[in-house]
Amino acid sequence: MKPFRNIQKIYNPPPFHWVGNGFKVHNFFPRAIESNDRMSPFFLLDYNAKIHYPPSNEKRGVGVHPHRGLETVTIAYHGKVAHHDSAGNGGVISAGDVQWMTAGKGILHKEYQEDSYVKKGGDFQMVQLWVNLPAEHKMTEPAYQEIPASKMGKFTLPGQSGFVNVIAGEYMSVKGPAHTFTPINLFDIRLEKGASADFEINPAHNTSILVIEGNVEVNESKVAGLNQLVLFENAGQHIKISASEKAIVLLMSGEPINEPVYSHGPFLMNTREEIIKAWEDYENGFFGELED
Repeated sequence: MKPFRNIQKIYNPPPFHWVGNGFKVHNFFPRAIESNDRMSPFFLLDYNAKIHYPPSNEKRGVGVHPHRGLETVTIAYHGKVAHHDSAGNGGVISAGDVQWMTAGKGILHKEYQEDSYVKKGGDFQMVQLWVNLPAEHKMTEPAYQEIPASKMGKFTLPGQSGFVNVIAGEYMSVKGPAHTFTPINLFDIRLEKGASADFEINPAHNTSILVIEGNVEVNESKVAGLNQLVLFENAGQHIKISASEKAIVLLMSGEPINEPVYSHGPFLMNTREEIIKAWEDYENGFFGELED
């Protein structure tokens, strides 16, 4: 068996903050992880741990705002998330679905809890990632990928003990539907009690897992509990995840983008000058129009 990939650190969820009035998130990176490029090409991970909302008529979410130079990836676990943007895209995702928006040269969008879900109430849980774009693609045309659970690559584990939904990348020759600009593996892992899954990850790729439900043993040595993030060192390639109870785990891995990063607010560029230009273009209406 190939050597296990060493665990660098297990992180508890940082203190939460609100994004708008609809997303109560723990920012694992860049806030908790000490280095901004430690999970490159992923720049940001906001995790809305499971919360229950009573029925309401209140509009909950975050209003119209811009992005440039990045992609936003939203994964729903409970509840429904709606999206609209200035490129004319829109959609609603439910549990197990993914929205993948490429901001590229500039876009306006808004995200909110879908109206029928708000009126009915219920559990809400989601993840949002910001994926950096390499310099040569930062000014690409905006795009939108809606990826329902039914369209993901799916690998069923032996004995029907669980499955791996492949959002992006490849697992056991099963490919995910998401188009990415750099090599990325993004896996939604579902394990029954007593099940385990093994992963071979390029040692040069930055890798972490987030425990969405239950708790898991990692590499037959460390236990990661509910809502904890495990960051791996860039050495070794074998990762084993075992479930002592029914569990859901998100695995994120990607080839680092070894370029300067300059971020400010909703923009992720390579230089300060590019950030200034992004704000100017936004203020001059170059990102299109979208009603709040």
